[in-house]
Amino acid sequence: MTTSALHPAVERADLLIDLKRYEEARKLLAQRLSEDPQDVRAWVKLARSHLGDENNGAEALKATQRALELDSEDIGALVMHAHALRGAGRFLDTEGVLREVIRIAPAYWYGYALLADWLWRIRAIRSGQANGGQVRREDQEAALRESGELAREAVRLAPEEVYAYEVARLIMAGDRPAAERLDEAILRLDPQHEQALARRTTRTADAPGIKAAEAASLYADALATAPDSAPMRSGLDQASFRLLRGVRWLALLCLALAAAGIDLFTTGGETQRDLPLPLGQRLWDLVPMAVVWVLGALLSYRRLGAGVRVNLRSLVRRRTWPRVVLAQAAWSMVCALLITQVPWTQRTAPQVLFWIGLLPTVTTMWFDRRKNN
Repeated sequence: MTTSALHPAVERADLLIDLKRYEEARKLLAQRLSEDPQDVRAWVKLARSHLGDENNGAEALKATQRALELDSEDIGALVMHAHALRGAGRFLDTEGVLREVIRIAPAYWYGYALLADWLWRIRAIRSGQANGGQVRREDQEAALRESGELAREAVRLAPEEVYAYEVARLIMAGDRPAAERLDEAILRLDPQHEQALARRTTRTADAPGIKAAEAASLYADALATAPDSAPMRSGLDQASFRLLRGVRWLALLCLALAAAGIDLFTTGGETQRDLPLPLGQRLWDLVPMAVVWVLGALLSYRRLGAGVRVNLRSLVRRRTWPRVVLAQAAWSMVCALLITQVPWTQRTAPQVLFWIGLLPTVTTMWFDRRKNN
């Protein structure tokens, strides 16, 4: 197992690869290898550069084979050789290479983690090849058990390495309590881990009893930590749309208040008010509507976090259904105002307004529950 330090040129090339400046790295490595073709680390880094921008598994494989000719037990060369084999379309051959890594370096956590990550996939492919494209359940379960044991060993050897927990979480995704514990371990090590943060936020936001405003706040807070997370942006949009859908209920409540204010429908044999209603009564009918909007919308909106308020406005600009929802709420309110403020002498026209304000909104409410586009 080689432990030699990197040559300065190879070290610079490694930094260039980290910066995704692969072509510059290859030029530097080519110069270094022309000076010393026995530099194992330079061959390994050359393979890494080929797997970077070009995903050229064939060239990477040539480089790792040259490195292994120089030192067949170099761990870095073996690990990169496994990646090169996968890049070259020889994924099934990686198992033997990674088992060799574990044999040579039984205390090296990454060998266990990478084999755990790939083994269950390799076994699924082999099972499918042997059974006419169908993966046998017993083969899958055996592969997951073995992969789980390897992942647990990786975590034991390196309890501070995020990748070990990521692999364990992937394998144990079907065990919800274990998966949640692993997500918490990942977030303890990396509070900005995008996938684990998205999963935890989604679990919390989707829990029973969580209101739309609470869910939106959870997603907005999580996005402040991981602003590029597509799942959390989608979750925030969904929660924001739920908030907008609530606006229609306020408008429908105002429509019902308008109907009650003009005694639009007879109930229990009571005598309906004489029409037209006095101006004072018509103006007074506006008061409960104003209370509904102030308490139900304005104050609720002001209590929302800045991120949620910004997303609400953005969602209306970006998506069609939020605009439809607001248009329906506005239409219902127009009908409510016409019912209360016009001095009607007959109830036929207000009744028509009531139904055309109610029906288009109610008939779409069940349909747009999951719409936000």
